Amino acid sequence: MAHDVDRLPPFNRWLPFLTLFNKEILRFLRVASQTLITPIITASLYLFVFGATLGDRISVLEGFSYAQFVIPGLILMGVINNSFANTASSLFMSRYLGNVVDLLVTPITPPQFIMAYTLAAMLRGLAVGCAVWAISTVFAGLPWVHPGAAILMAILASFLFAQFGLIVAIIANDFDALSMYTNFLILPLIYLGGVFYPISILPPFWAGFSHLNPMLYLIDGFRHAILGVGDLSFTVAFGVVAAMATALFSVAALLIGKGYRLRN
Repeated sequence: MAHDVDRLPPFNRWLPFLTLFNKEILRFLRVASQTLITPIITASLYLFVFGATLGDRISVLEGFSYAQFVIPGLILMGVINNSFANTASSLFMSRYLGNVVDLLVTPITPPQFIMAYTLAAMLRGLAVGCAVWAISTVFAGLPWVHPGAAILMAILASFLFAQFGLIVAIIANDFDALSMYTNFLILPLIYLGGVFYPISILPPFWAGFSHLNPMLYLIDGFRHAILGVGDLSFTVAFGVVAAMATALFSVAALLIGKGYRLRN
């Protein structure tokens, strides 16, 4: 990764970034059946189960159907999973196949390197989230009480997990280690983070224990913005999520800036 990019003409300074960003977008669009269609179908099945079959029989939040309660969590689950998967799989495959060397010899700075991978991952995650929301309108309408806060939380969630995907892609030694983060960390934390139930209905011990789960702040903050009610205040939810995003970005920038496991 060259560091003398400042000596290039202004447009040429951003050409490597634009090339890598374009390559990342084309990569997930070329396999759209895996990267976009599959997660949308999975979310649609959840929506069918909770919207068309169980939605009218279960109520966990006064004034809202179960479908309305669960849809914000399903939207954010699509954003999180796909933002993480995009950076983790793309950078790890570049390491595994050895073509990350091609990136290291281009005049691209570490911030541009991170931005290209991050923005492409955010684009994929938010596209899936928008598709899930569009399909969910068939089953239930959402009030969107604070639309600006909901969009901001979705952007923060996609940014946060794009950074986490970069870190995992760098430290993972093989495909098993890569899949472990999805199967044994992200998915359990999502399912226990309040996607399918409010934390307020848990016994006091488990409700308190759930506050250690970082997904709670993402999911509850997003649901609070859409429905207008939540277990946590906006200040707490956004404060914790912003702190986690900053911390993970700092770690990713440190690893990539040093070329950790990228130069050998």
